[in-house]
Amino acid sequence: MIILGSDQENKLLAKGGNYMELSIQIKKYRTELHLSQEELAEKVYVTRQTISNWENEKSYPDIHSLLLLSSLFNVSLDQLIKGDIEKMKEIISEQEIKKFNYYGSIYTVHLAVLIISAVPLFMWLGRYAYIPFGILFIITMYWALKVEKLKKKK
Repeated sequence: MIILGSDQENKLLAKGGNYMELSIQIKKYRTELHLSQEELAEKVYVTRQTISNWENEKSYPDIHSLLLLSSLFNVSLDQLIKGDIEKMKEIISEQEIKKFNYYGSIYTVHLAVLIISAVPLFMWLGRYAYIPFGILFIITMYWALKVEKLKKKK
């Protein structure tokens, strides 16, 4: 199960992620129990504005509030947040793909520079070319390792 911290929540919201499933669930269960936002807020120990923010997808409840909500609504935590977990996994996966593409691009550029500069470096600098060539090689291998780590992580 994925429970995001506030920094990750803000990033998801900024990237267009939403909490539509949970917001709908909270509103649905609240109305089924004939509770106002104020009454629900008292039972979950938050403000009415917080309930409104949850229902309007402006924020996401913390784990303690989620547990209280699931208990109050008499549903499992999975049932309460199921759709949101799938959406969060999808967004996190997209972020990993972007990171992989970024690292891959940097690696490709460094590898191209390494290959293209090899002959001119040795022609101009002779045996002293080993120094800049070695530095370029180390930098290229660093990015190659970062790409490999991401590939193994998947």
